[in-house]
Amino acid sequence: MKKLALLATALAMISSSAMAADMAVKAVKAPPPAPFDPWDIAFGAAVMNDYIFRGVTQSNHNASVTAYFEPRYNVNKDLQLYIGTSTESISFANRAAAEVDIYGGIRPTFGAFAFDIGVWGYLYPGGTCYFGAPTDTAGKPLGAECATNFLPNGNVMKKDVSFFEVYGKATWTINDNWAFTINEYYSPNFLNTGAWGNYSSIIGKYTAPSAVFGSSGVGMYVSGEFGRQWLGTSDSFYGVPAFPNGIKYADYNTWNIGIGFTYKVFTLDLRYSDTDMSKGNCSAFTSDYTAGGTTNVTPINPGGTGSNWCGAAGIAKLSVDLTAMSNLK
Repeated sequence: MKKLALLATALAMISSSAMAADMAVKAVKAPPPAPFDPWDIAFGAAVMNDYIFRGVTQSNHNASVTAYFEPRYNVNKDLQLYIGTSTESISFANRAAAEVDIYGGIRPTFGAFAFDIGVWGYLYPGGTCYFGAPTDTAGKPLGAECATNFLPNGNVMKKDVSFFEVYGKATWTINDNWAFTINEYYSPNFLNTGAWGNYSSIIGKYTAPSAVFGSSGVGMYVSGEFGRQWLGTSDSFYGVPAFPNGIKYADYNTWNIGIGFTYKVFTLDLRYSDTDMSKGNCSAFTSDYTAGGTTNVTPINPGGTGSNWCGAAGIAKLSVDLTAMSNLK
């Protein structure tokens, strides 16, 4: 009997200790989840030796600086609304020296697929009309500014070449290393020429494993893009004797490939860009004020001037990109 009493006492003590341990664990409350803050701001700046847009220099193959500011609102982890503005230094034939972009859209995410749909406005303040005659090729009268200002090589350009595009992007992130993006942009009046414009491209990007440079914190990626720009017919301002009511701009292919290195908020991107547009058609499309010669004759460029604004280019770009939620807290 004594042995049974001792055994019962021991079991009771063990059971009480186990219950006490259980009670102690249950009594500890988990910390409350961090409050969800839907607002964020992305901003940054960059300097580059050449500002290339769809294979065409916007800075006369000279250096350019840019900066952007983009407030964001995250409805939830899979849906973001955003607006933004950016500026770039340029060198256009109408002497506009800055591009000011205003844009906005929505970014929904579904698993491995991320979408971006919005509207982008390109503004080019400070331009001057260059034509050199009181009427255009269709006989339409032009203002005094257009009549008295002219480019020595015979190219013409409107004072205001601002325009807007609607766009859609879809990115498929296969894994931590590979991602592919399809882009589509459409403008009913590209560069205010009267011609519609449609740009489609595909981008592939390989991001190297984070330990590729050991513990240095330096990352690396390789990316490339192939795109095609389709263009409609301009208004009579850009007409030529054979096509007084407007010229059908040449469609063209463009491509680029490059390597990038990242460190914290900094990125150094080294890239090669090119197009298949002829020098003559490039002169007609860009109104390049540096175009010269007489041998690059095409139906839309009877003067034969040739432009290198659409040719091969190497771009080195150093940028810094931050977000308030990640970098300012």
